[in-house]
Amino acid sequence: MLAWTIYISFLGALATLAVPKNHLSLVRAIALVTVIAAFVLSSVAFIRGGTGAMTTVTLVPWMPSLGISYHLAADGMTLCLALLTGIVAITGVLFSWNISYREGEFFAFYLLLIGSVYGVFLSYDLLLLFVFYEIVIVPKYFLIAIWGSTRREYGAMKLAIYSFVGSAMVLTGLIAAYVVAGGKGMNLGTLAAYPFPLHFQMWAFPLVFTGFAILAGMWPFHSWAPTGHVAAPTAASMLLAGVVMKLGAYGCLRVAMTLFPLGLGPWGFHFLGFDSWRTVFAVLAIISILYGALVAMVQNDFKFVIGYSSISHMGFILLGLMTLNQIGLSGAVIQMLSHGVLAGLLFAVVGRMLYDRTHTRELSQLGQMHLNRVLPFATVTFVLAGMASMGMPGFSGFIAELMILIGTWKESPLMASCVGVGIVLGVVYVWCAMQKAFFSDNEVQTMEQPLPPISTPERIGTVILITASLAIGLFPKMLLRYISASINSPLFAGLHQGGWR
Repeated sequence: MLAWTIYISFLGALATLAVPKNHLSLVRAIALVTVIAAFVLSSVAFIRGGTGAMTTVTLVPWMPSLGISYHLAADGMTLCLALLTGIVAITGVLFSWNISYREGEFFAFYLLLIGSVYGVFLSYDLLLLFVFYEIVIVPKYFLIAIWGSTRREYGAMKLAIYSFVGSAMVLTGLIAAYVVAGGKGMNLGTLAAYPFPLHFQMWAFPLVFTGFAILAGMWPFHSWAPTGHVAAPTAASMLLAGVVMKLGAYGCLRVAMTLFPLGLGPWGFHFLGFDSWRTVFAVLAIISILYGALVAMVQNDFKFVIGYSSISHMGFILLGLMTLNQIGLSGAVIQMLSHGVLAGLLFAVVGRMLYDRTHTRELSQLGQMHLNRVLPFATVTFVLAGMASMGMPGFSGFIAELMILIGTWKESPLMASCVGVGIVLGVVYVWCAMQKAFFSDNEVQTMEQPLPPISTPERIGTVILITASLAIGLFPKMLLRYISASINSPLFAGLHQGGWR
């Protein structure tokens, strides 16, 4: 049943292309029904998830001579991320309700992207995972290049080049693993159980981890993300920050860390103060947290503020992965879900509610419009999303960052202190942006005509995302039992026997 999240999305993409021109309502209806149907399937699978153990969904021989199968499977982590994809996909359609230019193609690319994301999360054969991972690049390029705004061709091309470079690194590592393991197949479970030599894991791990981390926006490979977010239409920004960047973090954990756990161990010598790849990536993650927050503080373009905040929050996820303890890894997965929801909401406010109405993202110009009076719904939404993003108790951001902070403290109080600084900087840039955009004392700018009110689809999408953040923040146990089951499954046995703390 869960496999149909992929097929329904692809069929929906074809259906939107088949609709004759000037039938905008029908295209929107098909897109909305498609993403709702996929969400219902992922929700039912989540409810029936049981213990969260890995379960095969579909297994069909694909290239028998190479041992490659069309193998889809799901465990607790997969179910959580599929649920996130469904939520962000629905709200993305609602916030794209104003699309009227080549709407059939827009929603076709959108649904193709959604189906591919489901495919990545469900793939248990690594070649299949790579194929879906590559398909994701195509629709996200065209969504930005055709329907984007500021420097859209540059943003789309930069994103595509970075993605392909990362993919090449991942593919090189996967082929090497396939050959070293005897060339019998690319089943994730089989390869994770294979005893790869230590010297092989020492170069394969950083290669594959970095390849995936590029899509996760890890410093210094992050620059595609802010430009891509700014250039993308609202729905694409929501998907990029909300789901697509999670594919990178998911690959780091699911593939690099399970296949090559010994690559995280000590080198046996020191180089520039570093003694393992684990320390190297932990430091890069902390730089991402601090750098993203500091750069967000000095931006005047509202969308760049949110774009760089995503770099900072993705740094939390990568740092949580490097803690190699239960609470840190669980916090990293919770942060994937939390940031997926909140980044989508923040981009919806800035891209759809503000920019599409005011035609500016400059904080200095927005401050002259007294938006707290003109668009009170957008103001309240940003205040809630901002509070949640900076870690207000009750929202998802609080529990996620708390778990990562505790997990990091267990390994290094110094690194945990740096994380604490990053959290404070996050409060500063969110507060500054909120003050400048919505509560500025600047002279009121006379508007030629009143701004359009917030539409019903936008209000529904907002309620869905805020509810999701509150649900994660207030009831994290419903997700943690699935996440813990995944992390403690046989798939992660190598990690437990290696550098697990």
